[in-house]
Amino acid sequence: MRRQVAVLRRQVAKPALTLGDRFLLAGLLGHLSMDKLRHLTLLVHPETILRWHRDLLRRRHSAACTLRRRGRPRTISAIRLLVLRLARENPFWGYPAHPR
Repeated sequence: MRRQVAVLRRQVAKPALTLGDRFLLAGLLGHLSMDKLRHLTLLVHPETILRWHRDLLRRRHSAACTLRRRGRPRTISAIRLLVLRLARENPFWGYPAHPR
């Protein structure tokens, strides 16, 4: 309720809830039953809070299941440039700096 009052104080007309506001309300109120939500005085409909809660859970699950990059990480460009410079300066090391 404090968060709702803070949002109302920031807005004069219709309150525009930020994504953080929505997730906070969804996290706090999403575990309540629909009957309890209907008895509360809220800024939004109880169905909206439940939708936000589902979105919050979906985002949390998708963030945990993201595929990580496979293989060796890219070589830092400064190291790559250093190796190429050394190869150019020392042509007899066995690395062809300039393919013919």
